Amino acid sequence: MDRVMETLGDLVAHLVAEYDDAEGYKDKSYYLKDTHQAIYTIMIVPDDDHPSLKAPRLMLLARVITDLVVIDVDTTDRPLYQELLRAGIPREQIVLRYTGETLPAHLQSTPESE
Repeated sequence: MDRVMETLGDLVAHLVAEYDDAEGYKDKSYYLKDTHQAIYTIMIVPDDDHPSLKAPRLMLLARVITDLVVIDVDTTDRPLYQELLRAGIPREQIVLRYTGETLPAHLQSTPESE
């Protein structure tokens, strides 16, 4: 029997962590999470002698905001949104910020007036 995820954040954390198997040519991936803020990411850190990458870069960045999964960065060859769909998350609950999709108006922050 499959383990039941307690929250949407648990599911996203689990799925993002599965991307931390990428060990490429002269680089290493790291899974980082902040459960308090519901942010889950994979960072690629190149070796000093990497032929093209000179600085760390985000490979994947996902956040959970209320009942939405917001994917800000996804440079993988196995898009996270597809994994979320396979896990039963409706497309209406997924926001692909990296493709230009925006958050619903009620979740967008507005600068406070002075």
